[in-house]
Amino acid sequence: MSIEIAKSFIKATNEVLTTMARITPVSGKPFVKKNTVAQGDVSGVIGLTGDKVGTISVSFTQACALGIVRNMLGGDIEDVIRDTQDAVGELTNMISGKSRQLLSETGLTIHASTPTVIMGKGHTIHHISREPIMAIPFTTDHGQFTVEFCF
Repeated sequence: MSIEIAKSFIKATNEVLTTMARITPVSGKPFVKKNTVAQGDVSGVIGLTGDKVGTISVSFTQACALGIVRNMLGGDIEDVIRDTQDAVGELTNMISGKSRQLLSETGLTIHASTPTVIMGKGHTIHHISREPIMAIPFTTDHGQFTVEFCF
């Protein structure tokens, strides 16, 4: 089942970023993450409940986040911190929503909380499950980001 879950997150991430930021991310090989340190500088985190309980996070390097925000806004960024927080929170929410829609097709019902955005180099993300944290790295023309999920 975790392979199907990972495929749902990859498909959702590609659809959301292609539509919202006009970029086509390339997914790398999923791996089990061994620590709580974020893979990027700004992360969106959402709690999940329902048939599965856990979290999803999307963590962007600073360069990747800024490139995506510029694409989403169509140019200049007026308030780098606020615009980045808003964009990362919204992208995380949309990736979560699309993933949950795809997972519902497999019979899973999952509900999501409101996203929280964490900023800063070396920040940590504490997933609420004791199960392994699955991480999917992505590469874009703007830099890297990672989608993590844990149920």
